[in-house]
Amino acid sequence: MDDRIKKLAEILICYSCNIKKGEKALIQCYGSTAFPLVRELIKKIYEVGGIPFVSLKDDRIIREIIKSCTKKQLALMTDYEMKRMKGMDAFIGIRAHDNVNEFGDLPVEKINLHTREFSSIVSEERVENTKWVVLRWPNDSMAQLANTSLEAFEDFYFDVCTIDYSKMSKAMDSLVKLMEKTDKVRIKGPKTDLVFSIKEIHAIKAAGESNIPDGEVFTAPVRDSAEGFITYNTPAVFQGFTYENIYFEFKKGRIIKASANDSDKIKKILDMDEGARYLGEFAIGLNPYIIRAIKDPLFDEKIMGSIHLTPGRCYKEASNGNHSSIHWDLVLIQTPEFGGGEIYFDGNLIRKDGRFIIKELECLNPENLK
Repeated sequence: MDDRIKKLAEILICYSCNIKKGEKALIQCYGSTAFPLVRELIKKIYEVGGIPFVSLKDDRIIREIIKSCTKKQLALMTDYEMKRMKGMDAFIGIRAHDNVNEFGDLPVEKINLHTREFSSIVSEERVENTKWVVLRWPNDSMAQLANTSLEAFEDFYFDVCTIDYSKMSKAMDSLVKLMEKTDKVRIKGPKTDLVFSIKEIHAIKAAGESNIPDGEVFTAPVRDSAEGFITYNTPAVFQGFTYENIYFEFKKGRIIKASANDSDKIKKILDMDEGARYLGEFAIGLNPYIIRAIKDPLFDEKIMGSIHLTPGRCYKEASNGNHSSIHWDLVLIQTPEFGGGEIYFDGNLIRKDGRFIIKELECLNPENLK
């Protein structure tokens, strides 16, 4: 067994989920390439006195379900999955997708139905009522997305995922403190000038407890406060389709204009429900080992020098009251290689071209986190 896998399993069980004796933990795994990690997690859960449960899933099978699913069928599926989820104390979700585009040719309406009536309901129960962590697994599909060899991607993956999260967590405290007392945020960059408020909404540090890899501090815009426009400069895979050059224009918090490489598709996503056209999260990416997009949100939203603004559902810990079946993390990188940009808090410049420029936040620049 690769020692790196053992180290990752230890982080997931003892740090991220902190599983105690007698606690029930559900391991959910998409794809077979991550089975070595699943086996190590089972061993580790037993070692700490927990009780492991496993759910193995395959996108090709799920695709066949989605193609002809009905609302009645999804309600029955929800009842079954919710009963199991409510019995769990912890959840570890491993995504080792063989083909991220497996759902790409399915009708958007069917995918939206499956999301709205099944997967988002179960996901909300997991997020709100278990100790949870989700992660990807380095396989051929991910290496292809990253345009690298599998060996090189594995080295990158384990560097990113096994960073010293306790050190990162301490460094984040200064940013949390500043965000907690901030009202107006302004994001500027190429084809981007957006203003919104985060007043009286909690700022939360994410340092390995819920996502692996991790490295962000997040809050949420006041629901009706966003004014202006933003152009995201990273590709985003959603429902099996890769969106590029996403542009949103906001008025009173609502997305009133949207375009991308397939504007019709993106408008259908935003029309899924009322909350899909409002923002549910604003976050600042801080992981020093992630410097470019690989078309996977768990990695891309943590890019050092990035922000993400998320249409859809907010988190309970940083709630702005927005409810939706989607939570779509879209990323803007502001380092010089990607066009640069600025973040202002209450009129004061705090980050320029991806680097923090005020003294209390310099601890979050990459050289201080590695």
